[in-house]
Amino acid sequence: MTKRNFTQIDNFILEDMQQFQITSNEYKVIMAVLRYTLGFHRGAHAMSVSFLEKATYLDRKNIRNALSSLRKHNVIKIIESGGVNGNSNILSFNKNFNEWTLKKYKAATRGHITPSNEESGDCLGGELPPVLGGELPPVLGGKTPPQEIKVKENKKETTRQNKFSEDNTYFKMATYFHERVSKVANDAGISHLIKKSNMQTWADDMRKLVELDQVDKRLAKDVMDWVTEDSFWRTNVLSAKKLREKFMELAIKMNAEKKPVQQKPKPQYDHRDKEIAFQQWMAGGNQAEDFNWETGEGNKV
Repeated sequence: MTKRNFTQIDNFILEDMQQFQITSNEYKVIMAVLRYTLGFHRGAHAMSVSFLEKATYLDRKNIRNALSSLRKHNVIKIIESGGVNGNSNILSFNKNFNEWTLKKYKAATRGHITPSNEESGDCLGGELPPVLGGELPPVLGGKTPPQEIKVKENKKETTRQNKFSEDNTYFKMATYFHERVSKVANDAGISHLIKKSNMQTWADDMRKLVELDQVDKRLAKDVMDWVTEDSFWRTNVLSAKKLREKFMELAIKMNAEKKPVQQKPKPQYDHRDKEIAFQQWMAGGNQAEDFNWETGEGNKV
């Protein structure tokens, strides 16, 4: 018997999705994204429109419309536009349903299905109807998907809800920068701007700075120290997000200030200049003994 594989999808995804008004085309695109992300134990994957055509049996126009709507409503996220070959976008499924802006059914307030009311048929008035009028067609005949671009782990973004412990390196980086920024904000009387700082978000921005932007941690610390001391930038960079956005510009300015200023060499005087000065002194009717050869000037009485 041929070994069958399965896509592991958390129950909460299948349950929470039911509260939203999703079109059939959008649903098929969502299922395709889940199939080739979670189905292969990865948070994101490069998928072109032609790839989704084969996976969903939809035409190009319907796929573009569905993707546009899902992106607009924060259901599908494009982690990297164009992929590495300019054709495929790196897509991921947003598990945070609180960020979805799709319309909900009025019955969505009834909550999740529980074992008791599911068995009694009380949930949603009885048995649940088949999704989209029947089973979804098999994706590509159940075979391994066509060769798509493999994205290196350190190049892709994921939508997982990162939980950074206090011992985590990125959390420590975030805490260090937050303490320095807090001092600046307090001194400037603008502490209210960072009062509601989310350290998990700050830590994730530090992760992106190191893993995605490939910034050395030591350089990151140097820039943190410099930016919180600079007279201009110290009150203009008050978050880890802003630090990441301006990092290259900040690093360039920091390095430029560290370069020693070369002093201009003192002009070298030619001895002939003194001879010319002496001749001019004599031509003015002055006495030779009143000319100072060390300074090249005459001693006027």
